[in-house]
This record gives sequence, structure tokens and C-alpha cells, in this order.
Amino acid sequence: MKFSIIGDLHFPDIDQNVEGLEAAKSGFFYSFFNHLFDSKADMYISLGDLTNYGSKEELEDVYQIINSKSREFYHVLGNHDLYSQPIEKVLNITKQPLYHSVVKEDAVFAFLNTAKEMDHEDWGGYLDKEQLAWLEEVVEASGTMPLFVFAHHPVYDTTARSHMEKLSIDPDIDMWQILHKKKGQGVYFNGHNHQNSIVQKDNWTFIQVAACLDVQGWRSVELTDNQMIMTDYTISNPLMAEQAAFLSAKMNHFRPYPEAAGTVNDRQCVLTFNKIREVIS
Repeated sequence: MKFSIIGDLHFPDIDQNVEGLEAAKSGFFYSFFNHLFDSKADMYISLGDLTNYGSKEELEDVYQIINSKSREFYHVLGNHDLYSQPIEKVLNITKQPLYHSVVKEDAVFAFLNTAKEMDHEDWGGYLDKEQLAWLEEVVEASGTMPLFVFAHHPVYDTTARSHMEKLSIDPDIDMWQILHKKKGQGVYFNGHNHQNSIVQKDNWTFIQVAACLDVQGWRSVELTDNQMIMTDYTISNPLMAEQAAFLSAKMNHFRPYPEAAGTVNDRQCVLTFNKIREVIS
């Protein structure tokens, strides 16, 4: 199977008085989703901050584009997705659970919520006791099957900049107490820090994906019988790059990150999994 992963999209409300800004917004985001959904995949996954401020208009407008494509789309919430409205109202628009897991093709996919509700002072990540207990059950139940975890915030001190304040899940939350219970290999995908990064620690691989306005593209992941092959797909379109730069300069709540692209080794990898699989009851 194949799945595609996008980083922080930051689909915005914009100032209608700025000449050319609406055209740049429409042109960029429609083109981006056309490229993304025209690429063949079984699942499409957003790592959060799909919207720039989580307003009703932003969420409804971006989901109108997404839903028009009739694809299997998963969206873990980011802090920007929850700045404007309570969680219940956001979920009513996204039509997705707050956190959940699915089993597909001998692999387990876990989708977390690490974002705080309408907290404008602390944009760091958090999981409550209930979700942590649920995650522990998912990790243990996955056995030796590959486990793919998707979250907005990184685990503290893993990917680039995740050791910095508010740029990870709260370091006081002992994520490793849960992650160390994984048999075989796990892969943890996250956004938030707007910089491509891949780090391996113990039997976990941590993959961080840059913001789409900084790097126009996504990660394409193919699963074979015993491998995960992740490649970098970058859209080579000068007009889209120009539109992204214009939007970035005129948007609130977003700043371009100059080191977003990272190195080649931060954008692609191949993992070999143990062929022994346990059956999840």
C-alpha cells in the first residue's frame, strides 16, 4: 500500500484588501491539492495545522476542496487548527475522531491529538491520561506489526528543534515509557517545527515534515512485505513557489523558516521490518 503525508499547510483567511492575495491563495492551494491527490495513494494524511487559525471559514473552505476529491483523508489536529474554536466544533467540520487507530495491510496506524484547545500562550504538545492509556494499549496490541504513529507535535528531543520550548510534546510527559513497549519497529510522523528531519532512536524512527508553504511537496510512503520506502515528492512549479512566498509574507500567524528543506537524508529513508507478524485480535 501507499500513503502520502503533508506537513503544516496553514490554509488561511487572508486580507481581501491586499491586491492579488486572494488569487495567490486560490492558485496555490488548489494547485497543491490537485498535485497531491493526483498522485496515487491509498491514504492521505495531514500532520496538523491544516489551517492557519482554525476558523470556521478556513476549515470549511479547505475541507470543501478535500471532500471534492473523494479520497481517504486523515487529519490530526495541530495547535493552529484549535486556536479559533472549541474541539467539538472543529471535529464537527472535519468529521474525524479526536484520536483513533486503524489496521491496514498488516500494519497499524495510530492518529494522535497533541494540540491544546484554544491556548494562545502555549503552542506545545500535550496528551491527557486517557489518551496516554489508549496509546499504550495500541502499542502493546500492535505486537511485531509495523506501527505508524501520526501526530502534530514531536516527541521531546527527537527531530530537529524538538528540544526547544513549545516545540514538542511536554517533556514532563514520559512518552518513552510507552514507546519502549513496542516490539519490532515503530515510525512516528510529526509536523509543528517546519523543518524536515529524520532521527532514529532505539527501534523508533522519527520523521518530521516541513510546512507546505516553505517546501511545496509531501512524503510518499510505500509499504512492501518487509520494507517502508519513503521518498520526497517536491512540486517543481515556479508560479506556486512565487504564490507561496507572497502568501507567507502577507499572512498572520506564519513565518517562513529558512532551513525548512533540511538535507537529503532528512527527506527520504528505507526501513526493513521483521517479517514475523503477530495477529491482532
